[in-house]
Amino acid sequence: MPSDSIPLLSHSISTQVYTRLKREILEGGLSPGERLIVTDIAGRFQISQAPVREALERLKQEGLIIGKANKGSVVSNITRDEINDIYILREILEGFAVRQTMPMLNDSNFQYLEEVVSRMNEAIETEDLMGTVEIDLEFHGFFYKQCGNHAILEAWERMSTKVMRFMAISNQRHSSDKLVEAHNALIDSLRNGDIDAAESLFLEHIKHAHAGLL
Repeated sequence: MPSDSIPLLSHSISTQVYTRLKREILEGGLSPGERLIVTDIAGRFQISQAPVREALERLKQEGLIIGKANKGSVVSNITRDEINDIYILREILEGFAVRQTMPMLNDSNFQYLEEVVSRMNEAIETEDLMGTVEIDLEFHGFFYKQCGNHAILEAWERMSTKVMRFMAISNQRHSSDKLVEAHNALIDSLRNGDIDAAESLFLEHIKHAHAGLL
């Protein structure tokens, strides 16, 4: 069986195709502007065209691909305005999420966050780019999930794929050596109990990532 053929697992074939293509876009294997042709993808994975179309529709909903006249589906470009818009929104939402979550943090929460950073360190040491990005997203997503505001969580879920894409680009351009140190500093700021100082450090962390992309 060719390496790209899709085994029949418990979850749907379309989900497996979606996950594979999404990873390739985030890792840069599929470049902005590159066409995604249904028949070619179906042949590559040795599956029918229906699950491919379903997978492409999910990628369109997340903004990773777009439809273009005479070209069909293509990998979306990343613009400076899009980066600015997402990071400005993230500063507003994450600052609020951290402020709301911080008073409720307990020892179990801190243990979880430290475990997340430990896994991040392992991913960096093994040069697992996407693993590092996924764990980084998990760390920050914790605060959106815990802040108690469903609208903010929904906003995070809508923009998280783009944030992940930006993180992947940043990690390709810059060393990940200081990622663990930076996230441990965020945990320390939370432990210190100064909400203003913690929010400020989180915003500085986001601004640094934003500047690194631009």
